[in-house]
Amino acid sequence: MRGILILWLTFLSMGSFAQNEPRYNSLDKSDPIRFHGDYIVYKGKTIPLGEKAFFVDGRLSDAETGLYAFNNIHQALDRITDGTEAEPMTLYIAPYVYWIDDPDDPAVRRPVTGGVPYGRIVKANWLTFYGLTGDARNVVLASQRGQTQGAEGNFTMLYFDGDGICSENLTFGNYCNVDLEFPLLPELNRVRRADAIVQSQLIICNSDKVVARNTRFISRLNLCPFAGAKRPLFHQCYFESTDDALCGTGLYLDCRFTFFSSKPFYSTQGTGAVFLNCDFDVRTQRRQYLTKFGSPVTLVDCRFESTSTPLYVGWTQDPADNLRCYQYNVSLNGQPIRINADKPQCTVDMTGRPVLQAYRIEHAGQVVYNTYNLLRGDDDWDPMGVKEQILALEKATGKHLTHIPTLLQILPSSAAIESGAAEARLQVRLQRFGNIDKANPAIRWSIAPADETLVRLDGDRSGRCGVTGINPGEETRTVVVQAVDPYGLEAASVLTVAPAYLEAPAFTALPQIRPDGKERLKVEYALALDGRKDESLITWYRCTDARGSHPVEVAVSGLNQPETNYRLSAADVGYYLLVSVAPKHLRCHPGPPEMAITSQPVSARQVAKEKTYATDFRNFPTVRQPEILPGFWTVDGYKPLDLQEYDWEAPVGQTWQYGTGSDGMKGTGLMQTVKGARLLYTPVTQKHGDMSVTLNVDPGKTAGQGFGSATGQYLELYIKYDTRTLTGYGLRIVRTTKYDNAVDFILMKYENGVATEISEPISAICYRTNCTITLKTEGRKLTAQVNTGTELPEPTKPELRKRVDLQARIAPNSFGGTGVQHTGSTGANATMLHRLHIEWK
Repeated sequence: MRGILILWLTFLSMGSFAQNEPRYNSLDKSDPIRFHGDYIVYKGKTIPLGEKAFFVDGRLSDAETGLYAFNNIHQALDRITDGTEAEPMTLYIAPYVYWIDDPDDPAVRRPVTGGVPYGRIVKANWLTFYGLTGDARNVVLASQRGQTQGAEGNFTMLYFDGDGICSENLTFGNYCNVDLEFPLLPELNRVRRADAIVQSQLIICNSDKVVARNTRFISRLNLCPFAGAKRPLFHQCYFESTDDALCGTGLYLDCRFTFFSSKPFYSTQGTGAVFLNCDFDVRTQRRQYLTKFGSPVTLVDCRFESTSTPLYVGWTQDPADNLRCYQYNVSLNGQPIRINADKPQCTVDMTGRPVLQAYRIEHAGQVVYNTYNLLRGDDDWDPMGVKEQILALEKATGKHLTHIPTLLQILPSSAAIESGAAEARLQVRLQRFGNIDKANPAIRWSIAPADETLVRLDGDRSGRCGVTGINPGEETRTVVVQAVDPYGLEAASVLTVAPAYLEAPAFTALPQIRPDGKERLKVEYALALDGRKDESLITWYRCTDARGSHPVEVAVSGLNQPETNYRLSAADVGYYLLVSVAPKHLRCHPGPPEMAITSQPVSARQVAKEKTYATDFRNFPTVRQPEILPGFWTVDGYKPLDLQEYDWEAPVGQTWQYGTGSDGMKGTGLMQTVKGARLLYTPVTQKHGDMSVTLNVDPGKTAGQGFGSATGQYLELYIKYDTRTLTGYGLRIVRTTKYDNAVDFILMKYENGVATEISEPISAICYRTNCTITLKTEGRKLTAQVNTGTELPEPTKPELRKRVDLQARIAPNSFGGTGVQHTGSTGANATMLHRLHIEWK
């Protein structure tokens, strides 16, 4: 009887304990978590909670939380302390969507310091985010902001300052331009903030020893998965992105990628990025590159899949001759390919080269990826736990497998030398992955046999080489000097080798200006060229008197073509024409200039009335000319009144340059060098009737977005414009937050610099290479037509146009000025001007 009583009391005690246990139900019933207040049980493992182990579940009630259990990710991050490599600070996170930044807060996020607004800054060492799930889609750390879409600047969800950051079994997602789908609890689904793809970033860090396992990184433009990490390992991760997206120092092992555009890296850094046994789902059409600016990438056992036939795969769009990237066993739709097949010298196939074992070891039918060699650094880091296996293979094969370098460079990577003058001094730099310098082994220097008459190499096996020019010809030639080390690494430096420079040719007849047919002048001179081509630098000026006072450049030589002829126009009337000739041929620097000036000012009898003006900008003076003068171009910089909220100043100095561009800019043309570059043309006469302006341009952007971002970046073309008061009309071409593959076209009215829209905007995809813009006035009607010679895809949305036709009612004025204003960023985001034609009625 006494025994029965004891059993009964024990049962009551157990029942009481059970009633006191937290009532916790896992969101994912197929992969349960048991929470017991001070510990959790997951997959049969008991995990005590404590100072270094927190539990986070967004479904916990406030009553269920405790000292080490949280229902808010920020509360947990507020309490973290530094972990150690042996005992990291770990957040065990249950399935749910955790917002790092409140998507419902209407406030715009702005940078606290610098140019990047962050959702959360975390300063900690050895911090692990561990998702309690087998499916990384079930634990989501989220934000929903990007540049111009809820943020000023490239919004970034997280910034880590500390080493040893780790993530496992979860998703980092910026759902600014991607829908959040959460099947476990559909009420947490969220539609993207906007369709137009903008810079919406995930993680920037100042960290070493970063590991992401079974982690998904979801965004589009500027994905930034642990960007800035010194040694990041991504293992069995998944990435969705467009351009400028991936971590340029990353080691990607067994990962999957979906590319929605053609340049997932802006550039890689240091020893570059490495992909081992990775799969790429390419959604772009025709051409897929890896970097926007050529930089080191290595692909080993990688597979590209695409429905685009054919698909060209390249390291970068315009690879320089000194680029060297590495591949082994790479395929496209199951067929072997060579990256950058049309420029094969940029690709090093590692088949049969010792350097392959820096990445991949095959022994006894087994393949082992040598992550220990790549990540060990100087502190023996081995996050994949393969050290002992590699050391055993090293012993079995008798090969050195643990200090193999992965990058050989020649510094400088390019140089110019003159034959018979000072030599170029080249030096190789050898590095292990992670930017760790390694002593130079024996280097073999070489050039192509055809270049042996151009340079002489004096290389030593310690990594130095002197290059002396011996070019016997007349023209400057290009020579590629190559270095190879015993591992099979390659490097190159591109040298331009000029023949020995001579004295500038002497004038045998000094410059004189003579008539050259109707409305044309010609400068005549003679040089002792000894049969060489004349490349003299000729500049024409308008001056106010015969002494050459107040000279203003009006035409210059370009691309080694002397500007010997000058076409007179009504703008020259009343001015003296001065010409400066600096003698030069292809084997000398320009000599001291000689000048000539007209004896009389240009008279109205010598020119026709001002009815048209045309230029291809080839001889356009790009020096700063800020004055507003009839018949002259004002060449300067200006910040429009409607952009005062943006943090940039009106530029000074040279704002334009003539030359070659990149990406969508073809051939040569006039390009902006700074944000705010402006051109204004002031006609000679003050009163004009109707007029038309036609401008042909090449935007650098190739997807139709025109400009770097929707931050007040636009191009304006003016018509019927008073350059003194900034009053008149024009067309604005502007990137907005509506689309990432189109721009808006809007007719504008300007009054003393204040801009007002006078038409509804048209969104179109035609602002691409070979774009022609025409503005016309006819009485009270202003029209604009824009089209492109580039073959266009079908618009992604029905409201997008392939060409632009706009019109608006205006009040006639007597102005006849025109101009171009560019407020976008420069470089690959600039717009190249090719041809301009103005006609006054």
